[in-house]
Amino acid sequence: MTITPLLAAAAAPSAGTSFFVQTIPLVLIFVIFWFLMIRPQQKRAKEHQAAIAAVKKGDRVVTGGGLIGKVTKVSDTEVEVELAQGIKVRAVKSTLTQVGDNTTAKPAND
Repeated sequence: MTITPLLAAAAAPSAGTSFFVQTIPLVLIFVIFWFLMIRPQQKRAKEHQAAIAAVKKGDRVVTGGGLIGKVTKVSDTEVEVELAQGIKVRAVKSTLTQVGDNTTAKPAND
């Protein structure tokens, strides 16, 4: 019996160890992906949902279609938005993209 086969057997990793070593990079990629992409997106979604749930009369809003107006009436699922003097439309709350208060509005150049 020679020493070479014994050294080769001792140097070769076992099947369980090689699988573990191969999965470490995949796990690291997933962890990095989670902290850089998934987690911030979930945080933004929660903030957006909270802002829409807290919309109140007098807030300036931007709809999904890009219409900017002032909220005049709020119900459970809809808001009434005044786009201009005397022009009011109803919009579903979930279509609102931005919600701001009335203090951020700039005066018109009329």
